[in-house]
Amino acid sequence: MTTAKLTEQQVETGLQKLEGWSVVGGNLHRVFEFNDFTQAFGFMTRVALAAEKMDHHPDWSNSWNKVTVDLSTHSAGGLTRNDFDLAEKIQNIYVG
Repeated sequence: MTTAKLTEQQVETGLQKLEGWSVVGGNLHRVFEFNDFTQAFGFMTRVALAAEKMDHHPDWSNSWNKVTVDLSTHSAGGLTRNDFDLAEKIQNIYVG
């Protein structure tokens, strides 16, 4: 697992590869919207399995059909390659 904190330039480069993600409060941030709670919860289940395999877990919340995801590597004090790798997996699960 890569835990070196990324530079601002590396973060900007990483954001260019992710659709709909931004940096908010030092976290990679995105809100995903679904047709209903069941779809949102199914998405969260698939993401949870992928995050567990990576041993890298999101800070997130669910409100009916919306899932808010924030990613950062607490041990590194900011964003790392792991956050971008998980964001990419989450994005693929969302569009998959």
